[in-house]
Amino acid sequence: MAEKNQLSGRRFFVVTLLNAGITVVEILGGLFSGSLSLLSDAFHNLGDTFSILIGYVAHRISQRTEDERNTFGYGRAQILAALLNATLLIVVSLFLIVEAVRRLSQPESIDGGLMLTVAVIGLLANLISTVMMHRGSKHNMNMKATYLHLLSDTLSSFGVIIGALLIEWYNITIVDPIITVLVAGYIMFESWPIIRHAIQILMQGAPDIDYDAIKADLKAIPGITNVHHLHAWMMDENRIVLSVHVNMDDMKLSEAERLYRQIEHVLKEKYHVYHVTIQAEDLRGHDEELICNDSELHEQHEH
Repeated sequence: MAEKNQLSGRRFFVVTLLNAGITVVEILGGLFSGSLSLLSDAFHNLGDTFSILIGYVAHRISQRTEDERNTFGYGRAQILAALLNATLLIVVSLFLIVEAVRRLSQPESIDGGLMLTVAVIGLLANLISTVMMHRGSKHNMNMKATYLHLLSDTLSSFGVIIGALLIEWYNITIVDPIITVLVAGYIMFESWPIIRHAIQILMQGAPDIDYDAIKADLKAIPGITNVHHLHAWMMDENRIVLSVHVNMDDMKLSEAERLYRQIEHVLKEKYHVYHVTIQAEDLRGHDEELICNDSELHEQHEH
């Protein structure tokens, strides 16, 4: 069964083994060669291994169906995993930048040949892992965070190889910490949007849709006189939930249900809303704004 964003057990197993293996090789290579950028690549690979494990577990949890404990399901497990993985990337990157700055002021001797050999091995393993994890990275935040781990290591391996060549040919050891800073900076730059978007979803932030257009489209349906008290939030990066109060002409319940179906059709087809809750009203709230402040509304009802 080929599902979008789904990792097969074999793919997960192979990528995890590749990253665990190359982590051990690069740690040993970094220690023996004295290369900080090689050690940074090893730490990134170690982070990748945990990232894949976390992402896979979160993906499995997200497949669980709705129940009495989570009536909206478990999809946000992947958002939590993405937030954790992206945060881990930034923390590791900051640590590496601090160490790289120290190396700039206190250069150390480096075995460029050993550094180059290990970096090439790491590049091949990272390329294989990145290609295997590419599927689904454009449509799933959890997969994107995991894929970013792997992509960052691939770029890091390229940087380490360039640094190893410069060290081996020209003995320019300062290039090692410089490459470390550049790669770490790039990783932080790419990780921050994931963190920001994950926090927005967990805080029930509103999706980027045209609310005035929604109001106009719904009011254009015959029988609807006004739309107000709208709330919209994201369950994950792909699912939008929306609730809205709709003023309707006085009619039978069977007639109102036909309007409900029209409203749901407009919201799902045009605005890609996953779940819609509609509250029908006659005159109540007719003069309220589309985006209504709940605290003010409760105060009005109390008075």
